[in-house]
Amino acid sequence: MAAINILLKEQMRTINQTVYVPWRQLGAVAFALCLAGAMPVQSQAADVTLNESGSTLLYPLFKIWVENYTAAHPGVNISTDATGSEAGIKKAIAGEAQIGASDVFMSDRQARENPLILNIPLCISAQMVNYNLPDLNSEKLKLDGTVLAGIYSGTIRDWDAAPIAALNPDLKLPHQTIIPVRRADGSGDTYIFTQFLSFADSKWSDAHGSGMTIAWPSVPGILEATSNEGVVQTVQKTPYSLGYVGVSYTKEAADAGLGTALLKNQAGKFLLPTKDAVLAAATGLGTRTPTDERLTIVLAPGENAYPLISYEYAIVSTKQSDPAIADAIRRFLTWSIVPSETNEGYLDTVHFIPLPTQIWALSEAQIQSIK
Repeated sequence: MAAINILLKEQMRTINQTVYVPWRQLGAVAFALCLAGAMPVQSQAADVTLNESGSTLLYPLFKIWVENYTAAHPGVNISTDATGSEAGIKKAIAGEAQIGASDVFMSDRQARENPLILNIPLCISAQMVNYNLPDLNSEKLKLDGTVLAGIYSGTIRDWDAAPIAALNPDLKLPHQTIIPVRRADGSGDTYIFTQFLSFADSKWSDAHGSGMTIAWPSVPGILEATSNEGVVQTVQKTPYSLGYVGVSYTKEAADAGLGTALLKNQAGKFLLPTKDAVLAAATGLGTRTPTDERLTIVLAPGENAYPLISYEYAIVSTKQSDPAIADAIRRFLTWSIVPSETNEGYLDTVHFIPLPTQIWALSEAQIQSIK
């Protein structure tokens, strides 16, 4: 245990942050530090610039990380840009960004064609379904994947349609046309949401499938919006609409007066994306997640598991153009996932949760392969 404590102190000095590591996590921390060679203490190279681009769901967290990290590490500059997960992956592959932020891992084809590109989970997020039902936004509206597939395919057109009414017998639903809102840009949020629809409804899966961009059904009145912020704004100004939004925009959705649907999980329970429900969904991921960490976790099993969750990924090349750049990436990403009260506080701000212990170790091992 003395040796573990020495390694921990070395690591904490390296990232220049006082952190608290729960004793229950010491084994995983020591394991990851051994993989990292304990990262000898040295000053961070000056005048290093990193570019991050991608997920709008991750963008609020990256802004927090970058502000705090660069304040404590003079000479390290990090730009961050919300371009969407699809763009983040493409920019990382092309070398236009050192860190591509994505709500989804690279496809099998992309992984085969780009074997030097890593998919590194940094944390776990969730997705909401928000709606604008005048006089009902404060009520507990229940929806499931089959109903949502019907709404986005155009087979369920009205808010008081029988499938929605059956899930909500205590609500007086209006006889108004539903206006679905979808993302216009290539989005990890779209991938997560359409996976949920595909898993719940075989007709949707066969006809439309899932992806960051898909051939959406032609539904009269359907609206498009760019970014999570754009979806919130579009739903806010459109009565009787609904859309899918990353949980990091919880405050924005609440400020807009939107309702958040309770979604049906694999066990048949209707849940909101609370921290406890997301933590319940993360249980067991250590045994399911492969070493390359490419794993869909939508509809994770569990009695109290929220159904719409995902790993949030840093898409990074193992081969960087400059050793100083590689060192800066390793240090920043390690700093961002080190188990600590401070880091958990950053995640709480955007309603994300930290990686489970075993996943933390896998991500740290991937980070240390960046050269």
